[in-house]
Order: sequence, then C-alpha cells, then structure tokens
Amino acid sequence: MLNKVPAITALFWVAKVLTTGMGETASDFLVTTIDPVVAVGLGFVVFAGLLVLQLTRKRYIPWVYWSTVAMVSVFGTMAADIVHVELGIPYTVSTAVFALTLAAVFLVWWLLEGDLSIHSITTTRREILYWATVLTTFALGTAAGDWTATVLNLGYLTSGLVFLACIVIPAAAYLFFSANPIITFWIAYILTRPLGASFADWLGVTPSRGGVGLGTGTITLVLLAAIVACVTVMTRRRSRTGLNGPGLPPVQRLAA
Repeated sequence: MLNKVPAITALFWVAKVLTTGMGETASDFLVTTIDPVVAVGLGFVVFAGLLVLQLTRKRYIPWVYWSTVAMVSVFGTMAADIVHVELGIPYTVSTAVFALTLAAVFLVWWLLEGDLSIHSITTTRREILYWATVLTTFALGTAAGDWTATVLNLGYLTSGLVFLACIVIPAAAYLFFSANPIITFWIAYILTRPLGASFADWLGVTPSRGGVGLGTGTITLVLLAAIVACVTVMTRRRSRTGLNGPGLPPVQRLAA
C-alpha cells in the first residue's frame, strides 16, 4: 500500500498543534457535561472505529487520517486523566510511566522494522506501531502538561510558553545544524501535545484555575473549525502537487 501519513509541511505542524488543543478541551468538556463513564466509553468507541477505518485504507486519505488523530487526542487525554483522577496516580509518576512506555514502543518499532521513519508506513505492522506511538505521545504530553502546570505550579500559560521554547530546539537543530531528521521529528511531535494542550487549557478554563475563561466547549469548536480549514488546504495542495503518491518528492522523504 502507499504511505499512510501526510507530508511534513508547515500546515502539518499547525494541524497537529490544533488537534492537541482540541483534544484537551473536548475531553474536559465531555467529562464535565455528561457522565464521565459514558464520555470515556463514547470516546473509546469513536476512536476505535476511526482507527479501524484508517488501518483498512490502502492509502493516505486526509479526512480519515486527521479524524483519527483528533480522536487519538481526545481519548489519549481521557486515558491520562483517568490515571490521575480515578486511580489517584500523581502526574509525576504517570509522566514517567508514559515516557517509559513510549521508549518501549520505540524500541519494539526499531527492533521489528529497523527504523522509525514515518515515511515508510507502507505495511499494516508499521502502521500499528505508528499509531501505538502516536497514542502514547498524546498520553505522555497530557500528563507532562498537567505536571508542569499543577505540580510545578507554572500555570497553563507559562507551561505553554515553556513548551514553545522547548520545541524551538529540535526545529533549530534540524534546520540549522542538520540534526537527525527522525530524532528531531519525534521530539517535536511529542512536544506539540503539551504545547497545544497548555494554551487550549489557558484559553478555556476559568480564571480561578488560571485561565481566560472562554469555555472548553467554545475553544473546542473554534479549534475544530481551524483543523477543518487546515486539512482542507492541505488536501487541495496535495491534489495539485501529488504528494504521498508513488515516487515521493523530497519533502515527503524528510524523515525517511
């Protein structure tokens, strides 16, 4: 089958950050608006359904891929919150556990496939490893963002600014110092989760929690509209340039 992930462009990163923020606020809105058990169950069913749909496609289909990413964000947030809220595990512990889990997923991927490139997702096994990695990065990022905001008492805005500064490091390393594209990609990918979630929380939660107080439901809808706009533009550009087809152009081989 053809490569199942999109080309790495500026819009890819914008859409990725938007999905992280949307997942954070959507999860918070759902679990506080309806019964948390129902919300988590519904989140899992939709996530599982979209993941199956994505896995059964033979090529990259933008709306399927990005819908799956969005639901990974929502359900990944729910999973990380359950660990803390329902099981009472501190954010420090859950962050460390998710980090070790991610390292284990990367190790299995490397041992089975010999590389961690996202531009060779051309078999079902590689794609399962890819999505296991993506789900774990979302859970890790959620825990890490809450850890800096609450345990370290940085608050959501300061946490967002810290992660923004952190994500500049792998970007600069790749752009100006020719650092390994696979390593810098995954570092940046992991950091997008707490980056987007921190700013979304800051905008959505009440002032008593250190936020602006626009409401998690409102921020979810705004971010969802922005995601749709980004994916629409990427889809149109892809149709014009032929990205992700046979004979991938150089931009598609960025992390190959």
